Amino acid sequence: MKAHRFSLVAATALGGLLALGSVSLAQDTNTTHRAERRGPTVQQRVERMTTELKLNDDQKTKVTALLEKQVKERRELMKDSSLPREERRQKMRALMESDNKQLKGILTPEQYEKWHTMAREQMRARRQGGHGEPGSPPPAPAPAPNNGESKAQ
Repeated sequence: MKAHRFSLVAATALGGLLALGSVSLAQDTNTTHRAERRGPTVQQRVERMTTELKLNDDQKTKVTALLEKQVKERRELMKDSSLPREERRQKMRALMESDNKQLKGILTPEQYEKWHTMAREQMRARRQGGHGEPGSPPPAPAPAPNNGESKAQ
């Protein structure tokens, strides 16, 4: 009887550990997905810009500093819960314009134009529900609206 009780307690404990372990794994997976949704890191962005725009070492250093500053400023702005949504949006837009001017001073005119084209393509892909990552296929076009009309043939 004692052996039966011991095996029952052991099985219950093992089941509890397995349940807690799977909850822990689910939480770890969730944070991974959340990190992926945030987009590329500063380092990944600099590497892509270096590859696509052929940045030299000086440009790479300056772009890295600019992007790190950009992340810090945007994070601080998003943390400021006292700002109304519209004011936060205006400040975010002003930051973006300032960062673009600084980037224009770092890149050559050809590099800047190519970067601007890349940024527009990524924005378009994100708005259409894609991730805007390089090499990913463009999202499928949305179906044309029917407007309640049916074609009888």
